Amino acid sequence: MKEKRNCLYCSKELQGRADKKYCDLHCKSAHQYKKEKEQPVRFYNKVDNQLKKNRKILKEYNKGGKVTVRAEVLHSLGFNPNFFTHYWKNQKQDVYLFVYEYGFLKRPENGKEKYVLILWQNYMEKRVFTNH
Repeated sequence: MKEKRNCLYCSKELQGRADKKYCDLHCKSAHQYKKEKEQPVRFYNKVDNQLKKNRKILKEYNKGGKVTVRAEVLHSLGFNPNFFTHYWKNQKQDVYLFVYEYGFLKRPENGKEKYVLILWQNYMEKRVFTNH
């Protein structure tokens, strides 16, 4: 007598091959998706999500090409300066960190921590450094 086997996703009784685990492609896909969601968040996803958040925040606050914003404002929105894609050093040796096309430089001003925000410019290509 054959052992009854059930679909790993919907628990319906399976028909067919002995090694079959799912009743159809929908159940297979849904089970894989559910399993993936139950896994701890992968490091790649954490980094990617933080880069996206940082870019969105920098884009929102840099409407003029070059602006200064209090650090506490950006941090309160979830900005994390440890996540960036590359950096650029100007002639004064200031190192701007970039999240794609949006750059920032932490600088104290009047006793407060602030960020100078800039946009990537073509002339910066000559002096770019990647975050490796």
